[in-house]
Amino acid sequence: MSEKSERRPSGPFKPGDRVQLTGPRGRLNTITLEAGGEFHTHRGILPHDSIIGIPDGSVVVSTVGDEYLALRPLLSDFVMSMPRGAAIVYPKDAAQILLVGDIFPGATVVEAGVGSGALALSLLRAIGPHGTLVSFERREEFARIARGNVTSFLGTEPSNWTVTVGDLSEKLGSECMPATVDRMVLDMLAPWECLDAASIALVPGGVLVCYVATATQLSRVAEAIRGTGSFTEPESSETLIRGWHVEGLAVRPDHRMVAHTGFLISARRLAPDTVLPQVKRKVKPDYTDDDIEAWTPGALGQRQASDKRARKAARQAESAARRAAPEDEPPPASA
Repeated sequence: MSEKSERRPSGPFKPGDRVQLTGPRGRLNTITLEAGGEFHTHRGILPHDSIIGIPDGSVVVSTVGDEYLALRPLLSDFVMSMPRGAAIVYPKDAAQILLVGDIFPGATVVEAGVGSGALALSLLRAIGPHGTLVSFERREEFARIARGNVTSFLGTEPSNWTVTVGDLSEKLGSECMPATVDRMVLDMLAPWECLDAASIALVPGGVLVCYVATATQLSRVAEAIRGTGSFTEPESSETLIRGWHVEGLAVRPDHRMVAHTGFLISARRLAPDTVLPQVKRKVKPDYTDDDIEAWTPGALGQRQASDKRARKAARQAESAARRAAPEDEPPPASA
């Protein structure tokens, strides 16, 4: 990802930029600027040309006199509004993954699965142009959505990012040599299935981070990490965010908060032939087929994205990527 080709989040608005418009009642709308384009509401029209060329953080006026604050979306804003097929990693969890995983500039990072590209954007920003991100995704439609979203936000598909369609446990060996991966992030239903591949690919001292939705998944992956004998004692956490209303002397917690979205569990790769000192435990449960069935998306009440919905989201993401890409660069190829 060259600094020249990456979209810089500053300067006057230009065609292809995404703009977040805040209306009179605080409602947010995100548009992609096009020369001669128009943003229509039930209370008038806002020409794109009135936004193109003005500084970020300006106020523009519609045909009926309504004022809109125009700002470039932050990464967190983009993630929450972009086309999606799979459930995304929320910004609060992505921030923790970067810290818990110690993602650093120049790192070689493996991610599975890529989903809609939300976490990939945060990882790409953290590793910088000299790092490498290798993403795996089982569903081709989701890989298309991720490529489109990443290209739409950055203005080009990064050269230091590859997306492989397939199972990480089967294809990681062909993408990464043993002991060459600095960090690995597994965002999938059954991360324990990839632990053997992860232990081979990670450098000694490398960090493994797993993102799971339920306590039963958390328990299973923790025991599986311990069972490999290749990692340090796993550490688990979840992140909750509670906003506050602050207006004069009216200072109170918000009525709503962003609570549980997932658990993070992390561990570090031990050096070869290292035996971790044993920790005394009172319970080490066994898992039955019924337990495993309880962790399927349907049993957890999760809605699986249909092929039709995923294809629609892929078309939307690729369309946004084509509008965002510079005129002298070809649009990202569909998978």
